[in-house]
Amino acid sequence: PRRSGILLHPSSLPGPFGIGDMGPEALRFIDWLAEAGQGVWQVLPLGPTGYGDSPYAPFSTFAGNELLISPELLVRDGLLEPSEADAARLPATGRVDYGPPIRKKKEVVRLAAGRVAADTRHHARFAAFRRDNAAWLGDYALFVDIKEEYDGRAAASGIANSAWNACWPEPLARRSPAALAERHERRAGKLALVEAGQYLFRTQWDALRRAAAAKGIKILGDLPIFVAMDSADAWAHPELFALDASGQPTEVAGVPPDYFAADGQ
Repeated sequence: PRRSGILLHPSSLPGPFGIGDMGPEALRFIDWLAEAGQGVWQVLPLGPTGYGDSPYAPFSTFAGNELLISPELLVRDGLLEPSEADAARLPATGRVDYGPPIRKKKEVVRLAAGRVAADTRHHARFAAFRRDNAAWLGDYALFVDIKEEYDGRAAASGIANSAWNACWPEPLARRSPAALAERHERRAGKLALVEAGQYLFRTQWDALRRAAAAKGIKILGDLPIFVAMDSADAWAHPELFALDASGQPTEVAGVPPDYFAADGQ
């Protein structure tokens, strides 16, 4: 059957935290779609974005963007205190400078993620999530942890390219088993925080999908998918991509010249 709907990325929803998320405003939007006789909510990719914040160049094709996690729902679920969520709220000026809200939201998400392992209500579900997503989750956690360390060093040194194949130490960039094992042991707590953040994203996303289904709203993804070179996917599985010995792409997919870019994308 034919359906009509709306294209809206969750980050564009209104709210007090500067970046729209999967909380109360998302549920209100679903209610509005149903009341308006719409049947589809089309979203753009929801992955964690890198430089330029493009959802089409995410750090992972499997992970979710932690900035879409709702602090209000974390309070409801007992993983944040109301005062802790309030620390991520913005003044109601009508304008957003995205640097501060990104930092604030990441801080409250990591705070809640640190409590997942200590909350008996989440033990079984978190363990199941880690088991069911083992094919990508561990590599993504390592990628994020290493990137947070060496991207900052690259920026401080004036290195323009902060991708894994340009600024990481070679044993990590080339995935030396010994280097990865040492990193995993030394940074186990930090890696668990990244994995718990992904668990929180998936928990809220699944709940949002159920709410949409209950209202007869189908969530539609986006057909184009681009695996970024600077991603956990390319780093963990370089054999699947056209990369040279140094990890640089020898061919890059894209879009021919069009309405948006005379030279293509």
